[in-house]
Amino acid sequence: MPRKIRKSHTAAEFDLDVLSGDTDMFRWFLLCYLFGKPIRSETAIATWRLLVDNKMDTQWAIVEASERKLTMVLHQGGYTRYEHVTARGLKTCMERLIREYEGSIILMLESSLDEDEFGKRLQKLYGVGPKIAEIFMRETEESFARRNE
Repeated sequence: MPRKIRKSHTAAEFDLDVLSGDTDMFRWFLLCYLFGKPIRSETAIATWRLLVDNKMDTQWAIVEASERKLTMVLHQGGYTRYEHVTARGLKTCMERLIREYEGSIILMLESSLDEDEFGKRLQKLYGVGPKIAEIFMRETEESFARRNE
């Protein structure tokens, strides 16, 4: 049986300009984090939109939210089996991002010598593996290309 071809999403589909600043870059990261979990992309998108609508779309809002509230939003978005583990993972990931990079993925990017180092730094965040880093970094390639000009 042939493998199912997965749709490749872009930040522009969600009206995000990743290189414009921390807000859009973080929202894209949050969406990629959800895409990287074992769940349908439609569910990840619906959940991401709920997080945005509930003003839980910043690193600080996720850390400050109660685990119960975060779990409820994830469940509402369709994370019926993974809501608790995803809520805890998001909180742990955001705590490290805040602690090590003042909450700024742009700071992480700018302090990385190259794309390889940036990818490794991303993967040090809890729950971020090679797939999430790959999806996210498709939108940051231009930043590194500009450096090399």
